[in-house]
Amino acid sequence: MESGAYGASLAGGAFDFMSFIKQPQTIVRILSWIFSIVVFATITGEGYVNPSHLPDTKCMFNGNDSACGFGVGIGILSFLACVIFIILDAYFPQISNAKERKNIVTGDLVFSGVWTLFWFICFCVLANQWSHTTEVAGIPVDAARAVVAFSFFSIVTWALLTTFAYTRYRQGVNDIDQGYTDPANDYSTPYPSTSAYPPYPTSGPEGYQQSPFTPQNQEHPAPYQPPSY
Repeated sequence: MESGAYGASLAGGAFDFMSFIKQPQTIVRILSWIFSIVVFATITGEGYVNPSHLPDTKCMFNGNDSACGFGVGIGILSFLACVIFIILDAYFPQISNAKERKNIVTGDLVFSGVWTLFWFICFCVLANQWSHTTEVAGIPVDAARAVVAFSFFSIVTWALLTTFAYTRYRQGVNDIDQGYTDPANDYSTPYPSTSAYPPYPTSGPEGYQQSPFTPQNQEHPAPYQPPSY
């Protein structure tokens, strides 16, 4: 089919960077990448404070180090996943095998759905711990609120990525149902028939040609004459 499979054109076309950047899925993926950087970088840089009455640093979210660790872990993994999937999105139109395309789209769908859930849990944990934080002296309040806010924004972006992946998956299933043939497994193209080639000359009056070195009198040799003495 001309539309290809799983939401991408057939393989072999040149990569258009500007068209790739303008795709809604790419824009949302980049936003998710930025939001993840804000979350884990803010927690890493400003999320641990040292209260005056405690010798060690504590998480700014109610002193719960697990909350900060969970936010950092989700943010870093989200950052790495966005980089990987952006590379796969750029390489996706060059893949001609429909099975490989299906595996990538399925992985994107599953991961995006799971990470939407993880961001929701992260937002709930951070918001709950921040609401129970009573001592805000020495705590960067704006940084804590930014982490909670961008955790919520990440829920929205990853939910959109899940929707995009599901749309591509459904489109790929519909393309296959309508008769899409995987180019890697397309054996339906026939070889040229023998009628396309000229017939091989056979022996007979039409195909036989006399050798140019055959003597003209080979068929009627002269009679033998004995020598005279």
